[in-house]
Amino acid sequence: MTTTRQMLEQPQSPFIQRTISINGSPMVDDREEELSRSALALYKEKEDEIERRKMEVRDRVQKKLGLAEEAARRLAEIREELEALTDPMRKEVSAIRKRVDAINRELKPLGQSCQRKEREFKEALEAYNEKNKEKAMYISKLVELVTESEKLRMTKLDELSKGIDVSLR
Repeated sequence: MTTTRQMLEQPQSPFIQRTISINGSPMVDDREEELSRSALALYKEKEDEIERRKMEVRDRVQKKLGLAEEAARRLAEIREELEALTDPMRKEVSAIRKRVDAINRELKPLGQSCQRKEREFKEALEAYNEKNKEKAMYISKLVELVTESEKLRMTKLDELSKGIDVSLR
């Protein structure tokens, strides 16, 4: 509890200041003292209320900050997981692309060689077919000549045979 002297030393309400200044001497009766105590109690209640609300707001802010920090941490983890997820794919894709490019470089001369050999094969096949046709032509000519030769020999043999038959008779 505050004493009269402490109350006088504290900043006072205009009513109390008026009472003091009128008489020139501190006249604080019970009623004024009661008003002062109730005003002080009210002031302390208000201060306590303000302090309590201040603490509640501080607690809510701390809670919100904690939630925000947790959300930021989760987002950072998700970002790391996404980066880890895309990096291997990029590396694999890059490696596969390099391999495809290398194979394309190897395929180009092989394709040219294949086309050259196909051309050579076609030329050789044409030459083979030409020679085969020529061979067939010569074989047919040979068969024709052999057939004609046999006819001539048969004719000659028939004549000789008739000549022998005529002389034997």
